[in-house]
Amino acid sequence: MGGRQLVVTEYDAGTPLRARVLPRDQRPLVAACAGFALLSFVLVPLTLTLGWDEIVYASRFGPYAPATPFSAPRTRGVPLLIAPVAAWSDSVVLLRVWLTVLATGALYLGFRPWIRVLAVRPAAVGVAAGLYGTLWFALFYAGAAMPNHYTAMGAVAAVGLFLRTAPTPLTYAGIGAGLAVATLMRPNDGAAVAAPLLLVALLGLIAPRSWARVLAVLGGVVAGALPWVIEAYVRFGGVRERLVDASDVQGGLRPLAAITAQFTAVDGPLLCRPCGADQIRVVALEWWILLPVLVGFGLWAAGRSAGSGAGCRQSAAAPSWLGAPTRRSRTCHSPAPLRGAPKPPRATRGALWLAVVVGVCAALPYLLLVPYGAPRFLLPSHALLALPAAVGLLALVDRARASRVLAAALAVVLVGHLAVQLPLAHGNGRIQAGARGDWARVTAVLREQGVRAPCVLQGNTSVIPLAYVSGCAADPRSGPERPTALVLRNGQPPPWARDWRSHPVPDTYAPGWTVLVPPRTAIRNTPTDMRS
Repeated sequence: MGGRQLVVTEYDAGTPLRARVLPRDQRPLVAACAGFALLSFVLVPLTLTLGWDEIVYASRFGPYAPATPFSAPRTRGVPLLIAPVAAWSDSVVLLRVWLTVLATGALYLGFRPWIRVLAVRPAAVGVAAGLYGTLWFALFYAGAAMPNHYTAMGAVAAVGLFLRTAPTPLTYAGIGAGLAVATLMRPNDGAAVAAPLLLVALLGLIAPRSWARVLAVLGGVVAGALPWVIEAYVRFGGVRERLVDASDVQGGLRPLAAITAQFTAVDGPLLCRPCGADQIRVVALEWWILLPVLVGFGLWAAGRSAGSGAGCRQSAAAPSWLGAPTRRSRTCHSPAPLRGAPKPPRATRGALWLAVVVGVCAALPYLLLVPYGAPRFLLPSHALLALPAAVGLLALVDRARASRVLAAALAVVLVGHLAVQLPLAHGNGRIQAGARGDWARVTAVLREQGVRAPCVLQGNTSVIPLAYVSGCAADPRSGPERPTALVLRNGQPPPWARDWRSHPVPDTYAPGWTVLVPPRTAIRNTPTDMRS
């Protein structure tokens, strides 16, 4: 054809296009990430008004001004996440789309290093991401300006890279980067994740003793904590002073058993503080019941494979997306090991145990020190424990191929898991939309009573977001200065405000909202209100 020749290389002829674009071992993970983004978009409204914590972070930027108080427990990680959008636009929808895309990318980057670690069953990584990504609080916070998901993904990535048997300088940089992200978002979580990794690196428990690993872990934590430490000296007088202030803001950190608070908050509210008026719903505990069962079975299956010495078994036909053999034969799960992958299956067992240990360490402060509960606090633990849980789930799938009863039971359990988690994601999104809508309704009553900037609000709940929405300054603590108005929910005014005029807020999602203004304010603004 005009002297031109079509050259087809051996790679082009023998390799399907989709395999060249997306390696087979990554397809389950990519599918899990896509499902995570889609479910979040569908179940949680993109128009959801910014929550209390989100307002604090977003108000660092001009479009969301004025800035709200930035208390001692908060860090500068989330403002960095939202800066590409919040610095120039006040669109909540645009911000939530950006954050959902960012959260999806973080999910992929967090679990991606584990494909080499679990080379004996790489599909388990996609299953783990799917288990984590179908938890209602993971879905709810995908589009939220909150730090916990990124802390979780930084921790998962750091542990996965830490387990590489032939690390390169890029591997050490990845360990440091993962821990830097986790620590930048939540310094206490970064420290809780780094502590067991340092111990393992120093003692050589799973991988050979390595000072390079030690330096990577320490470097990541120091880099992530540095902005927090600098701010501690600039704004709070030192690290100790900031820690004391942060403890006071959170109700006083002390030894206690807070696991009941986590159980209570497992189906909402987003923040259970206090938890005494709420109850534990057994149905909502399904993940807490399912997780230890799957983790235990995953550790048992990894130990059993290690005991066999080969990682091979007699297997029936199975779908290729599960990463299992496609015909009945005595065969191993994995192809030839990738460069840097641990030798299966003994290293796989050690890797899963490390994920469990780090996950438990990340959870302990919230179970033993924090006097309230929030599901998002334990996202790093859920992400790490999802890895052995996924191995256990695939091991059960293998057994279910030979038993219709087990297959049916497993299907019921998985469908039940989704039937609990997905409605909770949608339901909590709806609840938050209604509750946050009350802030605008309260603001409307304040406007009717002539309360406009400059003004100061006090109240018994949600003072900061109410003040932000109404354009006032927040004064959560009653001081000598009297506020412009009081906003109470199911509360009685203090003695000095007993003669203030009370105005119930109509049509609220949560009942009991009342605005109180001094008599002179109401009288002064009556003619204006009548004319308007």
